Amino acid sequence: MLVMVFTGISLFVLGGALSWTAQNSHLTSRNNDIFTTAFAAEAATEKVLATIAKDFQDDGEARVYANLSDYKDLRPKKREEPFWEDFTFTAPGESTEDATGDTGRIYVERRTSWGLTELTSVYAGLRANASSYRVIANARMKRDHGTPARAGVLQDFQIASIPVFQFAIFYGLNMEISCGQPFNVTGRVHSNKKLYVCPDNTLTFQTHVTAVGDITFGRAPGDGRAAPRGTVTYMGDHDAKVGALTLPIGTNNTPGAVRAIVEIPPPGESAASPMGRQRYYNKADMIIVVSNTTVTASSGNFNGFGTAIPARQLAGLINTNSAFWDARESKWVRPLTIDVGRLKDWSATNTSLRPAMGNRDVRLVYVADHRTVNTNTDLVAVRLTNGAALPATGLTVATERPLYVQGHYNAPVADRGTSNTLASLPASLVSDAITVLSEAWTDPTSALAVGSRLAAHTTVNAAFLSGIVETPTYSIYSGGAENFPRFLETWGSTRTFTYNGSMVVVFPSKYAIGRWGLTSVYSPPKRNWAFDLNFMNSVKLPPGTPELRTIVRGTWSLIPPGETIPAS
Repeated sequence: MLVMVFTGISLFVLGGALSWTAQNSHLTSRNNDIFTTAFAAEAATEKVLATIAKDFQDDGEARVYANLSDYKDLRPKKREEPFWEDFTFTAPGESTEDATGDTGRIYVERRTSWGLTELTSVYAGLRANASSYRVIANARMKRDHGTPARAGVLQDFQIASIPVFQFAIFYGLNMEISCGQPFNVTGRVHSNKKLYVCPDNTLTFQTHVTAVGDITFGRAPGDGRAAPRGTVTYMGDHDAKVGALTLPIGTNNTPGAVRAIVEIPPPGESAASPMGRQRYYNKADMIIVVSNTTVTASSGNFNGFGTAIPARQLAGLINTNSAFWDARESKWVRPLTIDVGRLKDWSATNTSLRPAMGNRDVRLVYVADHRTVNTNTDLVAVRLTNGAALPATGLTVATERPLYVQGHYNAPVADRGTSNTLASLPASLVSDAITVLSEAWTDPTSALAVGSRLAAHTTVNAAFLSGIVETPTYSIYSGGAENFPRFLETWGSTRTFTYNGSMVVVFPSKYAIGRWGLTSVYSPPKRNWAFDLNFMNSVKLPPGTPELRTIVRGTWSLIPPGETIPAS
């Protein structure tokens, strides 16, 4: 009797265990099916986002909006991958499912029209031309464990075109900051690669810092100096592994490809192509062409380069009759020197180019320098002098060669030495490398010992877009963002370089390739630097400002795969 009782109990327990195991297995399989189906729905939305991102990079928001109907057919298909044969897809409000899995639609709608707006998510605080979109996909697994597994995924996002000069510091390369004196960065910072934070004094980021790669406290590979001795303070967020911000140049955004925006177009390239639209040469109002024997100038691409500027009008504006020694490059610089003050006066009154532009001032000048020199001893470059006052609507000067800015630039007398830029004009300097020569600079003393090249207080208010010599080039520290503007004088703690602007590094230097850190080149200035808040206003951006295109992700959520589309 006892054996029978215990046997009965054992069978009862075993039956319960088997029932529980079977039920648990069913629930586990069901749960796995639901998660797999949710991943399938997410994959459908990601396919749409990837296609929108490419169309936006290639042709802008107008193409995205025009293709809305096409995006709705972008569900994953079994001919792309047999895995998708297990699923069907529908948009909210649609109930038709096809057994083949090759029909069905995705919900894609534009929620706000293209226009200037505040960005969201990781780029909150920036202003850009943008529009917002919503994508929803419902997925159903064909095989089931009782009831077919269903899931829906919603994604909200913005497509945005961000002016690059809204960043205090923007690098398309690895960024390094190793300040030897207190360094206070007052605007947004972004690296499209890694960010090496390695201060030897106090470094403070006042606002958001982002990087596509890691944000590392330490030296970059190749920088053999001892560990950083300073401290870093983040007053805003600092986010690694964010999405890249890229120029819409119609190809990859490698540094070599991006450098083309400062170069002269090759024969046959259309100015309306993605790269053509980004080239400063094609954006210019005025093209200055220098050869070994002549200097000529004309209108830009806006009227087919059809207006020649008489040589007599260039007299006094431009000369090639000077030279000075660059101790970092160990070469004689043969500059094309532009007197910006005289350019300003000519721009306001000339009877050749001004009428061709609708009776306005020159806003963007491109210098194409075709001179041939002994590159072992000489360096051709552009130099700007007498630039304290600019043409009335601002000025961008661009060249593929190195550029030197001498003396106060875009700096009204009352505001020199301050961060007050209310009276300054939209300005940018674009080149292979940028060197600041102080108000006290003279060519005859350039080849003397560094102690004889004494600087004076100087203020420059302009965005810089240029190249650098990276750390791996010589396995020696590049100089970092704090040494992005180059110097050739003795500044010391009593002489201040005041800078208000935006520093953008998107390619390695090609011509000015002397390494940072050589002796007898300069002693650093007292740095009084700030991000120019004017650049947060679209009407105060420098002429020809490049814009970075990106997808800014917002809401991601699982939703019931039903008929209702969430309102927000």
